[in-house]
Amino acid sequence: MSLAENKAIVLRFIDLVQNQHNLAAIDELYSPDFVDHSGNADLPGTEGAKAFFGMMFAAFPDMHFTIRMQLAEGDQVMTYKTFHGTHRGDFMGMPPTGNQVAVDVIDILTIKYGKIAEHWAVNDMLGMLQQLGVIPVPGA
Repeated sequence: MSLAENKAIVLRFIDLVQNQHNLAAIDELYSPDFVDHSGNADLPGTEGAKAFFGMMFAAFPDMHFTIRMQLAEGDQVMTYKTFHGTHRGDFMGMPPTGNQVAVDVIDILTIKYGKIAEHWAVNDMLGMLQQLGVIPVPGA
């Protein structure tokens, strides 16, 4: 597939799954042998992705991503984006705080045969936990 086609698949994923909260789109967009290298999911494959996003949608029902930059090389697409949401449900054992967060995220997705086959991520979890009030901000 071309770089433009690979980027389009990732943009579709961000739109349908992350921004529209459409878990059913995972079956359309992900390879059946999908591997998440980021440690986000307790379950393997697409079921793990659905469980992870289901938890995120429950914790941050207004979850939305804004794309800052997207690069493609070979079969990989890197997207730098900002996650926005309001903490309204349980998140990693934390009860809802009502706090709004804006968290920078870098995702790298491998596209094979027109499907998302692999995922790596870097997330500003320290910043997120500070915004949720779980960890104090130094000097504040």
